[in-house]
Amino acid sequence: MSAYLQELTIRLATAMGNVPEAIRQRHACWVGEKQNGDGGWSGREGVSDPYYTSFALRTLAITGELYGERAELAAQFLRSRLAQQESVVDLAALIYSASLLENAAGIDVFESACSQWKDAVADFFESLRRDDGGYAKNPASSVGSTYNSFLVLLCCELIERPIKDPNPLIQFVFDQENESGGGFREVRQQKRAGTNPTAAAIGILKILNALDDELREDTVEFLGEMQTDEGGLRANTRIPIADLLSSFTGYLTLIDLGGGRKIDRTQLLRYANRLQQDAGGFHGAQWDKVCDVEYTFYGIGCLALIHADLEN
Repeated sequence: MSAYLQELTIRLATAMGNVPEAIRQRHACWVGEKQNGDGGWSGREGVSDPYYTSFALRTLAITGELYGERAELAAQFLRSRLAQQESVVDLAALIYSASLLENAAGIDVFESACSQWKDAVADFFESLRRDDGGYAKNPASSVGSTYNSFLVLLCCELIERPIKDPNPLIQFVFDQENESGGGFREVRQQKRAGTNPTAAAIGILKILNALDDELREDTVEFLGEMQTDEGGLRANTRIPIADLLSSFTGYLTLIDLGGGRKIDRTQLLRYANRLQQDAGGFHGAQWDKVCDVEYTFYGIGCLALIHADLEN
């Protein structure tokens, strides 16, 4: 069975067929032009890193543009990072990027890696498991993180090293649910649930087949309340403005839970369209003045999901 991220890539690529060709091509070209000489991509400044490279490759993959010299150069960059000590986020990005290149371009990033590389990665991930059942953000943290637990689970799927005993992780996610129900926190010490940790929590429970109807209903209600007058979704109830990250993860989760119609999809589409730029790329929110490859993925992903959903 395909891993969660592989299925999502196929799903977005299929949905992209509902997006006008000119829009698809504009943003794919913009992302392609941002590739650095070493084969990777940067954020808004600085050098190439695996995190932003993964978002560039995700956009190219779902728009059908991940092949040829561009893919070969990206593989070279990822191979240059295999021997480096990466953060959990960058390590997850590297693993997912390698999966994209293998599936889209037939390139094996790990062909020259040490045969024990995947085992070492799995052992590192397991060293981050904490007594609360979740996986910490880094070795120095004593508590589990909802988002990092999601990343670890995704990566373990991709490297075919299933986590040992998923039950504590399932309990960890349930413990992250806000006391009032319907949303999830990033760490237990937080008092407020957020859109993005909720998306990560539901992703974990979906992969581990631990969702129930009551949780589905509560989460749909919570995420439905995140849409603002702008049309997009906000990160949590204390933040008055929407952003593309929360809009993408929140809407994707609503669809997965059968609640896509809980929000005004036409308004969400208008919001995403307002953030795309004529020269390509997306701003992250209405206050933003700069495009980057991460928010461009969220933007084109939103367009694909909404267009596909409105067609049904």
